Amino acid sequence: MPSLICLPNSVVTGELEPAGVRAGADRGKPELKVIAAQHLVDAEAGVWECRPGGWPVVDRPTTEVCHILSGRATLTDSNSGDATEITAGDFVILPRGWSGRWDVHETVRKVYVIF
Repeated sequence: MPSLICLPNSVVTGELEPAGVRAGADRGKPELKVIAAQHLVDAEAGVWECRPGGWPVVDRPTTEVCHILSGRATLTDSNSGDATEITAGDFVILPRGWSGRWDVHETVRKVYVIF
């Protein structure tokens, strides 16, 4: 039976592990930091942080559910052209197959689950 995993507030708000620059970035130098809480057969969960920069997302292969803890970014949907600003407290779902763009204006930190 799987064990409960709890990331205490000190981990969620503390220093994360450097994970390099976001692949495919075409604006700025969006440096990533992350701590993965759990790797399951079909899911990954953790805390993610990214400095300002931007990148396209084409035909996303997974679904991501996340809660924005801090920062500010704009997500632009390729199909509709709609731009949505996300900030602390927002709950975001990026479905499998989504195409669009991330533009991080202020370092974003989020809790995420990808499946």
